Amino acid sequence: MSSIRILKNFLVIARHKSVAAASREIGLTPAAAGQQIQQLEEEIGLELFDRTKRSLNLNTSGRSLIEPIQEIIARYEALGSNLKSDLSGTIVIGALVSSLMGAFGKTLNELKLRYPDLEIKLLAGLSSNFLDQVLEGSIDGAIVTESPFTLPQNIQWTELYREPMILITPALETKKATKPSPSKLKLPFIRFERNTWTGHLVDQTIKANKLPIEESMELNSVEAIIELVRQGIGYSIVPKLANISWETDRQLAIQKLPGKTIYRKVGLLERKKHGRQKITDAIKQHFLSQIPK
Repeated sequence: MSSIRILKNFLVIARHKSVAAASREIGLTPAAAGQQIQQLEEEIGLELFDRTKRSLNLNTSGRSLIEPIQEIIARYEALGSNLKSDLSGTIVIGALVSSLMGAFGKTLNELKLRYPDLEIKLLAGLSSNFLDQVLEGSIDGAIVTESPFTLPQNIQWTELYREPMILITPALETKKATKPSPSKLKLPFIRFERNTWTGHLVDQTIKANKLPIEESMELNSVEAIIELVRQGIGYSIVPKLANISWETDRQLAIQKLPGKTIYRKVGLLERKKHGRQKITDAIKQHFLSQIPK
């Protein structure tokens, strides 16, 4: 029967959708990793992937095994947990890069100090991409923006914290204008990619504040947008990330929006039932404990 290690490697390969990419994380050669998958399929008596020359995609049988395999691994890692007071084991979490620059980045360090036997594997990406990965079970959860769409019934999202959407401009341009505003700034608007969840919030902010916008480019990285604004290439609307020194940044200026403040809500996306709920519950409880009473 396949070992726990092979079952873990199956989950990594399912997440990467490529034996070559997964092998770097697993620490095996692509050939050895591929042999493990073949061994698992032979033991189960089913093909688990649809194979192409460049990728492996879970088929119906493979997707149906994700949750049972996660449960087996969780039970194995929980052996001896009655003797331990701390959480242990591995959890795979997707996270917006901007969330690592926000409140979640600090949380990771605090969780690791509190639970030294807990291993957190992070994947950076976009909210919409993580939803598919959470659905198929290739990751345990994701730190994402609140979805502008209705989520599937077996998925839940729990708010962890909020970030106000702010208007940022180059500091030099702000000094030139007597009353800086989008209509008076002779700069193009740099937009966060509109078909993303954060992009929907930018649209909402523009409409709520009736801002006159002349667009020039579209990016899917808050960090890249901030840097372009620093360089004086344009201005933008972004979430006010917790771990950036906005007030002391000499190249940036925050402009007060003329109307309603829109908030980006960041939370934990997960299946309603999964094998790592003790860990995701600890993450959620950490944020709840930070809220002033």
